[in-house]
Amino acid sequence: MFEKYDMLIPKGVLFNLKEIEEMKILKTDMAKKLIYNNELEVVKIGKKIHISRNELIRFLVANTIMADDCKGELE
Repeated sequence: MFEKYDMLIPKGVLFNLKEIEEMKILKTDMAKKLIYNNELEVVKIGKKIHISRNELIRFLVANTIMADDCKGELE
């Protein structure tokens, strides 16, 4: 699974919330909620919040479920 996300997310070390929203990974409001709930690790530079590429991949892998696992939720 990691390999797929590794190809999808552009190369870089840190991304700010606007860049993450532009990549269509997370909306800024949702990212802020996840940060507030300590579900995403951040790097703060000045007043700006950044998330590392590795943290984005970790979050996506941890929250990816197989389609068979969520069939009941779709009905």
